[in-house]
Amino acid sequence: MNQETALTILKTGGNVFLTGEPGAGKTYVLNNYIAWLEACGVSVAVTASTGIAATHIGGMTIHAWSGIGARDTLTNYDLDQIATREVVVRRVKKASVLVIDEISMLDGKIIDMVNAVTRKIRASQEPFGGLQVVLVGDFFQLPPVTRNGDAMRYAYESRGWEEARLLVCYLGDQYRQEDEQLLGLLHSIRRNEVDEEHFTLLQEQTDITYEGVEPTKLYTHNADVDTVNAGKLSELKGQKSVFTMSSMGRKPVVEALVKTCLSPWSLELKIDAMVMCTKNNFEAGYVNGTLGRVVAFEGLEGYPVIETAEGNRVTIKPASWSMSEDKKVLAEITQLPLRLAWAITIHKSQGMSLDAVEIDLSKAFVFGQGYVALSRVRSLAGLKMLGMNPTALRIDPKIVKSDEKFRTLSVEAETAFDEMDESEVSLMHERFVGSCGGKLVKGKVEVKTKKFERVKKVSTYEETKELLLAGKGVKEIAKAREMTESTIWSHVEKLVEMKSISLTDIDHILVANDWSVVKDPLLKAIRKVGREKLKPIFEETGEKYDYNLIRLARIVHDLGQN
Repeated sequence: MNQETALTILKTGGNVFLTGEPGAGKTYVLNNYIAWLEACGVSVAVTASTGIAATHIGGMTIHAWSGIGARDTLTNYDLDQIATREVVVRRVKKASVLVIDEISMLDGKIIDMVNAVTRKIRASQEPFGGLQVVLVGDFFQLPPVTRNGDAMRYAYESRGWEEARLLVCYLGDQYRQEDEQLLGLLHSIRRNEVDEEHFTLLQEQTDITYEGVEPTKLYTHNADVDTVNAGKLSELKGQKSVFTMSSMGRKPVVEALVKTCLSPWSLELKIDAMVMCTKNNFEAGYVNGTLGRVVAFEGLEGYPVIETAEGNRVTIKPASWSMSEDKKVLAEITQLPLRLAWAITIHKSQGMSLDAVEIDLSKAFVFGQGYVALSRVRSLAGLKMLGMNPTALRIDPKIVKSDEKFRTLSVEAETAFDEMDESEVSLMHERFVGSCGGKLVKGKVEVKTKKFERVKKVSTYEETKELLLAGKGVKEIAKAREMTESTIWSHVEKLVEMKSISLTDIDHILVANDWSVVKDPLLKAIRKVGREKLKPIFEETGEKYDYNLIRLARIVHDLGQN
């Protein structure tokens, strides 16, 4: 489903599960929908499953919004107590729409508790007290964290989810990754179809192609992150500049914001410090996850100037994070939107797009950690693997099965709306807004966020082909395109599959790799064990030839030279 269709469905007021792979534009659709609701005068409560996710969307946690707090269970007494809290009652009654972002990290029992609270306060037995519920997220992301070994239920396994009868909007476009081979790996992980070839691909990621920007290291544990960042900063010579966070508002809310903000209370920087931007600022030229290096301190305030991977220089000025309710700011913190970025946890990287990363999955311990880490990076050219364990790329089989169901339901929803007259859909929008006490706004509503440009998906093979036909070798093409050699080999294989090149077109590659010397044992091995996987060929030839030569042998085989 595309973004426009998802927005059309959301505007009807039906309960919706908005999902899709990382980079599909879930946040973009959500921001557009919230802007439309506000323009129409419809009250929307914007919440998220965790504090970090809440700061990304300018809302509060669902635990705080609903009044359930840190409770693991909800008794009748608890319900009565929550229903007497004026601030909770006011916001639950005022809202017409409830958004919960990063739903994958919310235990199913929390969904049921929120369902019970909203029904109680709104004195309605409709699901969630009659609120439109918009649940946003991807269940391939990190799962809920449970305490004391409690049994975990995914949000979709809750009674509240079932009662809400959610329409599924599964976004299908991709706006983050620009590397087809990486996308293929991520798709395989989502289907639990990872094999030896995928592990081999990751083991081959031993270098970052980009120059001038040191990659961020992703670890599974905080201790590794803190050690790396502190050590790297201490190694740098020169004077230290310290930037201290300022705050205003209610102390408990301020403390919650500080705890979840990716920028630290006290930020220590030096020239050459590796940093990451922690907020979007399209006008200034950076987004949450942009990597850079401090190259100067500017002006009387001494604000840092960073140089990004693209060579752009940006002066970083203070930004604010706030928690609001009914358009009233409850608390606000202000700090430079930066953090040291030699290392970060996989958990805190969720929701980011990173230019260059080094990933250590040797201590991966929960479903989804490997997938989350790998889906942060835009291409294999920006990836280096530091460690891996055999279970790091595993996905819960229940999630794979449920994902197939969600895709089917999304197609059904899209088909149903495609068959409706435009006037009928518009009438549904008008009735929904009217029932919420608002007035329908015609035309496009401006949103402060910027829509990502669609990644070119066809041209990458053609670009490789042009260089190939110009007589360039794989190493030269990889350097010219700032990709790994492994990626270029995969492009050549794809061009063969597309019947876009011939044996003559790769003659210079054959000569460069002494093909006449190695062809007989390699082609013989392929005839014996098949061409589907690299490792069996590698083993059949006594591990004498590297995987690039084996790929070349597959290419020649597929072009008909047996």
